Amino acid sequence: MPRVGIRPKATFIVALTALTALTLSTAPAAAELWPQRPVRIVVPIAPGSSPDIAARVFAQHLAARWGSTVVVENRPGADGVTGTISFATAHDDHALLFTGAAPVSVYPLIQEKLPYDPARDILPVSIAVETFGTISVPASLPIKSLSDLISFARSRPGQLNWASGGGAFPILMAGFNKSAELGMSHVPYRDQNLALQDLAEGRIHVFATAMTAALPFVESGKIRVLAVTNNRRSGMWPDIPTTTESGYPNVAFDGLLGMFASRDTPHDRRERIAADIQAIAADQAVKRRLEANGQIIRGSTPAEFDAAIEDQRTRISAIVRLIGKAPQ
Repeated sequence: MPRVGIRPKATFIVALTALTALTLSTAPAAAELWPQRPVRIVVPIAPGSSPDIAARVFAQHLAARWGSTVVVENRPGADGVTGTISFATAHDDHALLFTGAAPVSVYPLIQEKLPYDPARDILPVSIAVETFGTISVPASLPIKSLSDLISFARSRPGQLNWASGGGAFPILMAGFNKSAELGMSHVPYRDQNLALQDLAEGRIHVFATAMTAALPFVESGKIRVLAVTNNRRSGMWPDIPTTTESGYPNVAFDGLLGMFASRDTPHDRRERIAADIQAIAADQAVKRRLEANGQIIRGSTPAEFDAAIEDQRTRISAIVRLIGKAPQ
């Protein structure tokens, strides 16, 4: 009776087929290992703010893509530093940070010591949206442009003052004030809503902050926006020029809002989350929703976000060297 066997070549084919099947069956499983539980998105700004609204839009769509619960957790305080610290020190691989780039690109340059290391503890994942910055004056003043403001301030040395929201705005305005030789005094505020009310009443002469904060006062006709600090005009206010178009590119600064991950996050996971954010950003319904919130939808790779942050660091570093010390 002849012996029945499998030829060596057939054995190799069978083994290769089995290995291929095993690889294919385990690849999707490997991709699904994260998230394994609900994901927290820490927002270091108060609920209802422009960053919070954007974070919740992305959280909703990320939850649908991941088939997992995604919770937005607001941790406001200290101009975004409180929430950033809580995120950086948690070392939670199921937590993300949604914030402006200031805690990474601005604060390390103007605060002597931060309780976190931006280069080590917080990894850029993807730009989500771009918010608009504004430079405004009371509507009662005869100022229609940045050039008008400069002429007005120089003709009244020491008589005007300025204030600003947080983030990069104090640095940008201090740099503008010094480079244009305006001689305006800085008035610090803890509550920018109070500052905007004082601007509307003419007690403050110039104020720089996010568009969404200024919007109610603009719509009521109490303040006038002279320029946006971004490198492009706002779709909501297409007639208002940028600071660069107005002749002052040193005040240009894009208000980037994006997603960050903790320091131990694998590169592949960052790339995957970034790809999901880019896919959400391509959704026209999401685009319309956030444009109505005064934002430009973006989406980027981790490398692109990292490059944008580095550009911001360069810009802020140059202004800090010019003014010597950041306004408090």
